[in-house]
Amino acid sequence: MKPVKVGIIGCGKISGIYMENCKKFENLDLIACADLDRTQAESKAAEYGIPRVYSPEELLNDPEIELVINLTIPAAHASVCLQALEAGKHVYVEKPLAVTREQGQEVLRTAREKGLLVGCAPETFYGAGIQTSLQLVQSGVIGRPVAASAFMMSGGHESWHPSPEFYYAKGGGPMFDMGPYYLTALVQLLGPIKRITGITGKALEERVITSSPKAGQKIKVEIPTHVAGVLEFQKGAIATLVTSFDVFGGSTLPPIEIYGTLGTLKVPDPNNFGGKAEYKLAGQSEWIEQPLLPGFSENARGIAAADMADAIRSGRRHRATGDLAYHVLEAMWAFHDASDEQGHYTMQSTCEVPAPLEEGEKAFSLKDGVS
Repeated sequence: MKPVKVGIIGCGKISGIYMENCKKFENLDLIACADLDRTQAESKAAEYGIPRVYSPEELLNDPEIELVINLTIPAAHASVCLQALEAGKHVYVEKPLAVTREQGQEVLRTAREKGLLVGCAPETFYGAGIQTSLQLVQSGVIGRPVAASAFMMSGGHESWHPSPEFYYAKGGGPMFDMGPYYLTALVQLLGPIKRITGITGKALEERVITSSPKAGQKIKVEIPTHVAGVLEFQKGAIATLVTSFDVFGGSTLPPIEIYGTLGTLKVPDPNNFGGKAEYKLAGQSEWIEQPLLPGFSENARGIAAADMADAIRSGRRHRATGDLAYHVLEAMWAFHDASDEQGHYTMQSTCEVPAPLEEGEKAFSLKDGVS
């Protein structure tokens, strides 16, 4: 099939891996990039061999571009997605889909009206680690899933990120930054969420940047930095999820564990594509490491855009859909709402669980010479 022509808006830290990987898939043709800082766009274009450098407006006006990958900061996600849709282009956006539920709904509504596709990170569930875990769950190795636990324990991003301010503004925080990885993986493994309760807090009102080039600058913390809660899934499983930027001495808690009627499954870190999938059955003393399925175990960001490109050409459903991203967005807000209101939040949305990846799918064919 004819490759889909792609333009990237947002040439910050995360853009490099997308640019590198988009050049590897047969069905993607990355022809342009744009940023409010044109110098930054020019630098990325030179580094990754991208032929056209634009302003965001110029990129949206290029009639050749069919799919826009939106890698702007979270506060700009919805507005750039809406501009791309209004320009008649499909759009794939970094997580989260939007800062608010209302913005997310507007993006999905506009896409439906225009007959266009919306996709959203995270796409790490396409990786061999989560896909192997999914196969173990679906094959019944650990029996019927009845519970789960998930932990993202961190001291925050001001020690390593060059511009960490937005992580502590509205739309940031541990839930909105890292929650999408954990919630998307849990939905892939356990299905849509029914209701949520939670409690939020923050350790510090102000943080000091220790990374270059802004070392010494202070950040006002506007959002909760520790979010803990319980989720009930439509199929009955109950999960505990904690996301935190307030764990300064490290943690030994596992990323995700699934507890079934026959045993326990250790799921690898959902921020990565590979990792170990291990299980232990009732009565056994040793954990069994399951060989990873064939597929992507290294950083494959951009793979969901390739999946979307195949869906654009074939008419089938892609996996990292806007509906899935909105369900996760609503869930993230549900923890905060439940904490504020001291009760349960009943989910208003649902989503279709992404289909497992099939070996040999054309969407993920790599160009000659790429391994």
